[in-house]
Amino acid sequence: MTNHIFTTFDKIKDRNAKEIYLKQRGKVIWLTGLSGSGKTTLASMLEKRLFEFNYFCQILDGDNVRSGINKNLRFTEEDRLENIRRIAEVSKLFMNCGIILICSFISPTNEMRQLARDIIGDNDFLEVFINTPLEVCEQRDPKGLYKKARAGEIKNFTGISSPFEKPQNPFLEVDNTNPELEQTVKYMLLKIMPEIRFDPTTNL
Repeated sequence: MTNHIFTTFDKIKDRNAKEIYLKQRGKVIWLTGLSGSGKTTLASMLEKRLFEFNYFCQILDGDNVRSGINKNLRFTEEDRLENIRRIAEVSKLFMNCGIILICSFISPTNEMRQLARDIIGDNDFLEVFINTPLEVCEQRDPKGLYKKARAGEIKNFTGISSPFEKPQNPFLEVDNTNPELEQTVKYMLLKIMPEIRFDPTTNL
């Protein structure tokens, strides 16, 4: 029952006013890909570069969220969907303050990513597929998770015992096998900057 909930969104400064103040467009940049694909590294580098260009960003990362607001969730199909739903709702709140969200989550199924897109809004959801082959991710294995998954110590592990569905029409697809990460981030920036750039003429 939600008939006792009374939102106050109509009583606070709207998104446009906050974007004018911050001189940027709030968007959600949603990085999806296998564990070890480089999502967190690229998210951190992207945030650093955007900050240098005077953009105000916030990173939401799988491990950080799982240790906080979603620490009560497990890795069942239902809980993983709820994990994404909560992240999307939080992202939308940030975005409506004019903030640029950089979300780094495996989000392995089209259903999960569509749920996030539906909550955030199609025009504001920039899906970035970090397309790193499974064999490369497994070779990197920075947390030793693939080794544990192969040994049966981790159940429902994406890419091993649980599928990853490649995005069908992502905003951007990145091949993260190039060791020159700066070039990869530069490529991402070229695509993302037009989406977040502030144009004061649209507010006249």
